[in-house]
Amino acid sequence: MLGGGVSRISHHFRECDLHFHLGLPFGFSYCGLQSFHLSFPWPLKPCLGGIAIIRKQNRMPSKYYCSSTPSKSSGEIPLLFDCCSQQEDEREILSDGISAVAGGIVALGKFDALHIGHRELAVQASRAGPPFLLSFVGMAKVLGWEHRAPIVAKCDRKRVLSSWVPYCCNMVPEEFHVEFSSVRHLSPRQFVEKLSKELRVRGVVAGENYRFGYKAAGDALELVKLCEEYGMEAYIIKSVMDKNRCSANINSSTNSKERGQVSSTRVREALAVGDMRYVSELLGRQHRLILMATDQERFNIGQYKMSAPKSCLLNLAPKEGLYEKCSLFLGQENVMQCRVVIDTKFVYVETDYGGLSDIFGTQNLQFLHIEFSDSSS
Repeated sequence: MLGGGVSRISHHFRECDLHFHLGLPFGFSYCGLQSFHLSFPWPLKPCLGGIAIIRKQNRMPSKYYCSSTPSKSSGEIPLLFDCCSQQEDEREILSDGISAVAGGIVALGKFDALHIGHRELAVQASRAGPPFLLSFVGMAKVLGWEHRAPIVAKCDRKRVLSSWVPYCCNMVPEEFHVEFSSVRHLSPRQFVEKLSKELRVRGVVAGENYRFGYKAAGDALELVKLCEEYGMEAYIIKSVMDKNRCSANINSSTNSKERGQVSSTRVREALAVGDMRYVSELLGRQHRLILMATDQERFNIGQYKMSAPKSCLLNLAPKEGLYEKCSLFLGQENVMQCRVVIDTKFVYVETDYGGLSDIFGTQNLQFLHIEFSDSSS
């Protein structure tokens, strides 16, 4: 039977409707739980998503998960920082020679799609401090991967991150890139040391399946242990699962570790079959396609139709076919309903409004922004 202190803590968590799952190593003595306690350096408030608060002491196993049901009882231990009261001048602690992420909370991952799972990482980071998305650049070149079109156009990422402000306590998550070649051979310990001593981050957020270090030697549990050694907080959150539905057309070859989990791979597969409703569910927004005209490739504009070579695409298009009820963005505010036809070489935009050439005829149109509705295919 567990000691009295732990019994009280367990009872307290049951009242909060927090369901903890402890990953105990082989041979671990349950009696050791008597020395377990949680320590939080800042005022905390209940979380809204499934997050694990990790602060281990006395070699307590460090993998805990909590449900999202907030507590209403008085005197309960809240679960996460009140980020909405974070001081706006927190970012002003930066000075010349100090990392742009110093004092911030970095979410770790590959943020290709900026899907709802990535958003949840940013949400939890924002509840602990200024949120950053830390990812590596140059991986494809170093590892010899084939080039793949991004899911989100590079020039459109800021807009997507800005749309997360209502979820992230009125803060825009910022991106921070590290050259993959500079960390490729770092051990898990060396990587965490870099976060602590070089980048000077205050804490990290990662998914439960996150792996890091040379040859992916480190897992979430080791991340927690190392962060504690280096004086950083670590927040490990459950994977965001696809609970709404699973496209019947999605390729069954999806990695078994990702099956049912929202991932960039699932977004790519949904785009590949043209299932735009499913894409929207995974992204938490409608997919936006961006095309850029160049000196070599221009847009062809008529009265009811305009076309552009697929070589103008800046991000990944859905499969070839007809897509109804799409939106053509003309500047920041003007939106025109349209149909989009994609074939092997061109993207065609058709409207019922017969003045496209009048609108664009006198302009040197460089970009096309097209959004696909949930029922566009």
